[in-house]
Amino acid sequence: MTESTDQSISEDELRIAIIAGGLSHERDVSIRSGNRVASALRHSGHTVIVLDVDATLVAKLRAFGPDVVWPLVHGGAGEDGGLQNILIALGLPYVGTHSDGCQRASFKPTAKGTVRTGGVLTPDSVTLPKAYFSQLGAQEVLGLVADHLGYPVVVKPNQGGSGLGVSYADSADSLRNAMVACFAYDDRALIERYVAGTELAISVVDTGDGPRALPPVEIVTDGEYDFDARYNPGRSEYFIPARLDEAQTAAVTEVALTVHRTLGLGNISRTDLILDGHGTPWFIDVNVVPGMTSTSLLPLAAEADGSVEALYEALVRNPAVRP
Repeated sequence: MTESTDQSISEDELRIAIIAGGLSHERDVSIRSGNRVASALRHSGHTVIVLDVDATLVAKLRAFGPDVVWPLVHGGAGEDGGLQNILIALGLPYVGTHSDGCQRASFKPTAKGTVRTGGVLTPDSVTLPKAYFSQLGAQEVLGLVADHLGYPVVVKPNQGGSGLGVSYADSADSLRNAMVACFAYDDRALIERYVAGTELAISVVDTGDGPRALPPVEIVTDGEYDFDARYNPGRSEYFIPARLDEAQTAAVTEVALTVHRTLGLGNISRTDLILDGHGTPWFIDVNVVPGMTSTSLLPLAAEADGSVEALYEALVRNPAVRP
């Protein structure tokens, strides 16, 4: 199995299996993503089924015999390389990233450390397991964190997306509350120095000619860009392309491409950045299974780039991983 290929699937009509759902906190978003992509691919004339992650998945994949699989399971269990390893073991071509790249990208501290080797700036942070707070004392540990990073900080789960368990903290009390919210989603917390600036998402796709960036998306939200702000239409405003000058656009695009290459990602990723007041981009997170709902950022960027259906068509005909 190779991580990439320059061969494309040339048949006119494809049999495509989309995997969506699973048991993560992002199950509902995953199902919406899967159904939306399935609808677009059916409209393009393909035979598409949507499968959940359950005891029947392997048997259904074998029975259907897909030309290509598109895993759209969000969250740790869908993005940490496990599901991708199942598809590799079955010998099925799929859209996305090889399991090795998924592992590097899925764990936020690992992703931050890896992109630094490519020269990308990312805010200082510490990662702590929940057990330390009982073993060493919560007050002691949080005091050390505050002394080391200062306020404000952002607390987020070690894995996962959609803004779940992510909180802003600017005091000892709000930091304690943020830790409680984070540990509801993961046993390890990443505490990161807050960077003020413009929030941006840059999607990178590779349809056979090498990675290229889609137009940057600027996100403006009244309050935190949390789960509700991401998926409740009207809570956030998007500017596509982002309101950046030529130099800023080039800078954030180069960071997203460097992240994609440094982590060894496949044919689709989305990098989240903050562009600070000095025009410096800071890496915040990367997603190897970006959302595909009506308010998700990659489809919005793809539509601004030309056509979301054309992109989906190119991705299924040029799977990043195949036997």
